[in-house]
Amino acid sequence: MSKVSDDIAAVLGETLRDGMTIAVGGFGLCGIPSDLIEIVRDSGVGGLTVASNNLGVDGKGLGILLENGQIDKVLSSYVGENKYFMQQYIDGKLDVEFVPQGTLAERMRAGGSGIPAFYTATGYGTPIAEGKPVAEFDGRHYVLERAIDADIALVHAHTADTYGNLRYRLTARNFNPLAAMCGRTTFAEAEHLVDPGEIGPDDIHTPGVFVHHLMRSTAAKDIEQRTTRPRPDAADQKQEVA
Repeated sequence: MSKVSDDIAAVLGETLRDGMTIAVGGFGLCGIPSDLIEIVRDSGVGGLTVASNNLGVDGKGLGILLENGQIDKVLSSYVGENKYFMQQYIDGKLDVEFVPQGTLAERMRAGGSGIPAFYTATGYGTPIAEGKPVAEFDGRHYVLERAIDADIALVHAHTADTYGNLRYRLTARNFNPLAAMCGRTTFAEAEHLVDPGEIGPDDIHTPGVFVHHLMRSTAAKDIEQRTTRPRPDAADQKQEVA
């Protein structure tokens, strides 16, 4: 059965509610579901809890939801590129739970695997562990972390078939497979839509069982930090060959 939605804005809009928890894939601006984030912005929902590696940058990615005042709480690893986050946090308008990056990934994976909680040594003896149960195993202390069970997940893929099987490209995979797992309802956008069978079984990163609604992505890709180096001149190239 095809999971491609003719009007995914309407479907997502009908699913969204104030106060929901949303898991979002991406790392910086790499692999973020830009089209879906814009639909959330345009829906006008508020009081959201967002679980994502970071909060985008000013005016891009999840930054547009912060700018619009739609996020109340954040579970994230890094938020240093967004002035709206900084200001809202200082003003006490934003509840923030900083989560070590590996722990955030495992909390999402646990949510999608039916694991309610797990122990990790990461964060023991730091403010990360405050208020959380601690246990000792083989002489080492571990912190109990709860799984993330999101109401909705938003992810971006490079290629998807109409059954919802997803394939990511290079570093754009990042948190997308994990976010897709932990959402009760997962919305995916893909740069390329193909027929079932065109993605080889060994090339599928997220099985279609995790995906409920699918759209073709048309948003332009933004570059967060453009890095260049001088092109070597002919003399340098000859010297390298010699």
